Amino acid sequence: MSEKLSAGITRERAFELLKEHNADPFHIEHGETVEQTMRYFAREYDPENEEFWGIVGLLHDLDWEEHDDEPERHTLFAAEILETEGASPELIRAIQSHTSDFNPDLPRPEHFMEKILFATEELTGLIGAAVVMRPSKSVMDFNVKSLKKKFKDKRFAAGVSRDVIRSGAEKLGWELDELFARTIEAMQSFAPDRDTFGKE
Repeated sequence: MSEKLSAGITRERAFELLKEHNADPFHIEHGETVEQTMRYFAREYDPENEEFWGIVGLLHDLDWEEHDDEPERHTLFAAEILETEGASPELIRAIQSHTSDFNPDLPRPEHFMEKILFATEELTGLIGAAVVMRPSKSVMDFNVKSLKKKFKDKRFAAGVSRDVIRSGAEKLGWELDELFARTIEAMQSFAPDRDTFGKE
């Protein structure tokens, strides 16, 4: 993806929308975590569009808190909100692509950026849940071996879809271990500046 992508909305307004539609601090933190994870990968693969990747990550679950009882319609409500805000079709499409497993009528991940979102969004949640159980409560001393144990334990963070994570790795053409390692590295890259996973 070499062309310059426009979100049609500023990062500042995107964050305001996230807070307007999400009261739970966990959901806001999750949006920020996925934003920074997306920015990490954008800097390697598509640096010109880092802002676009970041806003996709920040807003990917914009409507989840208000409509979590309708998973098959997840991101449809977000699309309506974002269209009103003047967001670009590319932004809306990218956000909707991560929920195509809930709703086959939504666009499937095609662009590399969309595949990264699909593969890492659930995984960041699993990593975050595992990290807060550790004595350090820090991602900085977390590793693939520890993540694999939590991934195999279906009772741990049971709401995290292991199938989506596996499918995401396949879409990227990566082994699970590579996806695990690179997502941990992504989260470590911004944890020192903002202790996302640390303090109670």
